[in-house]
Amino acid sequence: MNEADRIVIVGGGHAAAQLCGLLATAGMGARVHLVCAEDELPYQRPPLSKSFLKNPAEQPQPLRAEAWYAQSGITLHRGDPVLEIDRAQHRLQLRSGLALHYGQLVLATGARARRLAQLPSGLANVAALRSAADAERLRNLLAGATRLTVLGGGFIGLEIAAAARALGKDVMVLESAPRLLARSVSAELAGFVLATHRASGIDMRLSAAVTGFEIEDEGVGDGVGKRLATLTVDGRSEPVELLVLGVGAEPETALALAAGLAVDAGGGALVDEFMRSSDPAILAIGDCASFPAPEGQRLRLESVPNANDQARTAAATLAGRLEPHRALPSFWSEQGGLRLQMAGLLPAGTSSHRRPGATPASFSLLHYLGAQLVCVESANAPMDHMAGRKLLEAGRSPEPAAACDGTVPLKSFI
Repeated sequence: MNEADRIVIVGGGHAAAQLCGLLATAGMGARVHLVCAEDELPYQRPPLSKSFLKNPAEQPQPLRAEAWYAQSGITLHRGDPVLEIDRAQHRLQLRSGLALHYGQLVLATGARARRLAQLPSGLANVAALRSAADAERLRNLLAGATRLTVLGGGFIGLEIAAAARALGKDVMVLESAPRLLARSVSAELAGFVLATHRASGIDMRLSAAVTGFEIEDEGVGDGVGKRLATLTVDGRSEPVELLVLGVGAEPETALALAAGLAVDAGGGALVDEFMRSSDPAILAIGDCASFPAPEGQRLRLESVPNANDQARTAAATLAGRLEPHRALPSFWSEQGGLRLQMAGLLPAGTSSHRRPGATPASFSLLHYLGAQLVCVESANAPMDHMAGRKLLEAGRSPEPAAACDGTVPLKSFI
């Protein structure tokens, strides 16, 4: 194969795996090299904060078997991260020493867990969750702990908190904002999530000011390690047995920056509506990409549906078809027995209407901007979520009074 025809995908997450699948289906698999920093094949990420933590026997679930990559003609480079991109020579330098040339390059490098600059790294009882290795370490730490402190009330922190509570752990969640999920869901849905977790026995603290900490030495084998002993929360010292950092994620764009690609103020690699970066030979997709929304603003979304949708756009671009990215944003989160699903984005100035479900814990919130339905949030109501997605994709906006009649299926308005 001519090196000018080679497609190199850098990343081991959902976006990279989905793009491999689409290119293989299009008969382009033999042109593809997949470069993964991790030793594992691309695997399911969502279970890591849920079932994986609760089941000591569970292993990472590959998105595709190794034999499939071979049958599709895709060359794998596992456990061999990229050190440098040479744009002038269309060449990647891998840690193994391999120089890998490309005709087209796709960055699907994802995001990394945000750390606290003031908190030392390497503490024995502080964990974050992004990879299978992170999840295995956290699972082992949870097995020997009785109490978990979660810093951050976002999706990942709440999912971990719910999993730990299901294991019988005492759990405290510290959120600096006056409500949960401020960047992700409506205030009404956030209030329901808060009440659900409090009812399960989780100590939820909002507007929590963490202003200090204490580190202590800990004997570890023949050496000496350090651990977090206490946090100062709202002026009081709180003992810490095990701390999880759930304070968000940052796009993994170190390679893009070092190569001189354009990156926005939020850190995401700038791409156009076809997923092309500032270098026409390089695309970026998934959590690391900042893309233009139809309304004119730029978005960087961290979700599996977004990763899959952008992979479809990138596959078309790589095949020579310019099909603009117009997918409906969607998200979901499982927190214990609570399943949240969101379709569309929630702008300011919307009016919200509640649609009851079969039980008090099942409902949907329909959000309108004027007369236009723009977002549907569902709690334990998967059928409403599916119908809401179809309504939004079709641009249909049923009257709130009719749509929120719980005796009428939402799908009847499609």
